[in-house]
Amino acid sequence: MDRRPRILLVDDNPDLLDLYRETLAQLPSRPEIHTVASGSRAIAMLEAEAFQLLICDLKMPKMDGLQVLAIVRRKYPHLRTVALTAEVDEQFRSRAYALGVDLFWHKPATEHENTLFLECIESLLGRETEAGFRGMQSKSLMDIIQLECISQSSSVLRITNGLVSGKIWIQSGELVDAEATDLCGEAAFQKILSWRAGNFETLPEEPSRPRSIFKSYNALLLESAQAMDESRNAAPVEGVPQALVSPLAQLSKFEGVEFVLAMKTGQGGYQVARGLENPDRMAKWARQNLERFRRLGDQLSAGTLEQIEAFGPQRHVTLTCRDETEFCVGWQPSLTPDQVREMMKKLLVLWAS
Repeated sequence: MDRRPRILLVDDNPDLLDLYRETLAQLPSRPEIHTVASGSRAIAMLEAEAFQLLICDLKMPKMDGLQVLAIVRRKYPHLRTVALTAEVDEQFRSRAYALGVDLFWHKPATEHENTLFLECIESLLGRETEAGFRGMQSKSLMDIIQLECISQSSSVLRITNGLVSGKIWIQSGELVDAEATDLCGEAAFQKILSWRAGNFETLPEEPSRPRSIFKSYNALLLESAQAMDESRNAAPVEGVPQALVSPLAQLSKFEGVEFVLAMKTGQGGYQVARGLENPDRMAKWARQNLERFRRLGDQLSAGTLEQIEAFGPQRHVTLTCRDETEFCVGWQPSLTPDQVREMMKKLLVLWAS
């Protein structure tokens, strides 16, 4: 029996249909891809057959993509949906998210964008049974907020969890305010972040909203991740020595730390993280770069690799290895290189103790 996921791709441009069909064929899940050139034909196909994912262009004649998505959300609420557009228009984006799409994506223009697009689509296809927030890739709410802030958006997120709801205000990529039930500010933000599933929609920005949250979004997300980790700390972490969990919690509370990832070297070694919602990808990246720089050091006869440092406008990252543990540490971008190096020394001393 064929268990491959089925994707319905809708675009009025036949050349783009062929292009995206070839692109989606590269997905590891090897989906069965069907294409149609109009919104009305897409609705007819959905009525006749079952699909796991709908990818729909927004600008089409007669029945545009937003109309298609509105009908789909009402008639097929469990169908994953992706809005695809070449238009850089905040109104399109807000309206699409208000309809509950799982992903809003500008048509890929570079190889890097294409790779990210495929990763997002594969993630959607693999999340049919997982809890999450409808509205963007069924991701965790942390992922959603981080993406809004990194993209320097200005919006209001309304989150619904059963019978309760809350709002988070974002201005130019900064968290401004939050409210949930009878809470406001940071307390409301932490309450909303504790919800494990629900729905969210993006509302128009409110520039006049008074500011009650003054911490950076990275600091607040890290605090939330720590709180969730601590709530789960009573249960042992499979494959990880329990003695390592508490020291990692202390390390993640260092000033300026955004996340800490510790990895046992060797095949099948444990990994344990604080401040990372999905650490697997970061662990893979960290291990690859540590190995590449080790090989480079061997080629140049430069000696043993001590530390890799990367400084950027959104985050600083440090990679190193002590004994049989590899570390990847994320730092707030406000720290200077000297501060990062000094704090990293203290962090490693605490780990060793």
